[in-house]
Amino acid sequence: MKIACIQLDVAFAEPEKNFSNVQKYIKKVASEGAELVVLPEMWNTAYALTQLEQLADPEGQRTKEVLSELARTYHVHIVGGSVSTKKGDHFYNTMYVFSNEGELVAEYDKAHLFRLMDEHLYLQAGNQANVFSLGSIQAGGVICYDLRFPEWLRAHALAGAKVLFLPAQWPETRIDHWKILLQARAIENQCFVIAVNRTGDDPNNQFNGQSMIIAPWGKVLWTGAEHEEYAVIDVDFSEVEEVRTRIPVYEDRRPSLYEPLFEK
Repeated sequence: MKIACIQLDVAFAEPEKNFSNVQKYIKKVASEGAELVVLPEMWNTAYALTQLEQLADPEGQRTKEVLSELARTYHVHIVGGSVSTKKGDHFYNTMYVFSNEGELVAEYDKAHLFRLMDEHLYLQAGNQANVFSLGSIQAGGVICYDLRFPEWLRAHALAGAKVLFLPAQWPETRIDHWKILLQARAIENQCFVIAVNRTGDDPNNQFNGQSMIIAPWGKVLWTGAEHEEYAVIDVDFSEVEEVRTRIPVYEDRRPSLYEPLFEK
């Protein structure tokens, strides 16, 4: 499957500009043969958390309408990164996933909120996993800081995910952690990891891209540059079964040893 990673320079507190940019890039990558598109985290508003009352997408309605139409028009699956949403009286960091027929197949609210960027002060955490199918591919989707919780990503792999999608706004100051952790999650879960970071600046952070596609052996198939760009990369998902057969980690697990420790 041809995967398009769209590494955006997200405009701070400017949803109109960001929606326009996403539409432009999805049209572009579709014309180059992309079958699945992945966007970064909080691409509608960036981390304008103090302005969410004015900027967050109510019930995600606009995002869902736009992404559904783009998926249907260009016949591409879309892992919609994440956007700031308002649901009821609360705000969330929400991922929407659409099939290439425009059908909403998954919705996920970020489970682990990042205190260093004040998410816990403005957002509510989600409480559900995010495993879904796109065509014949069983996938999981998590968001940014979730990466630092290996048990959360392993739970998605155990539930059947053979590829993990991870949109992010991961700052330049910790980009080395990003690269190492992404490779570790691919290797330990014997799955593909497709991670799309943003570029550019906001009032408090600098972002330098370095989006990555990593194969189950840990081989890096593509790394993004430090500027806004996109890439269309051919990914062979059959590699997952090959790796899991050669080193049968899932068969050799001993959960009866681990689970009592988690309960303490």
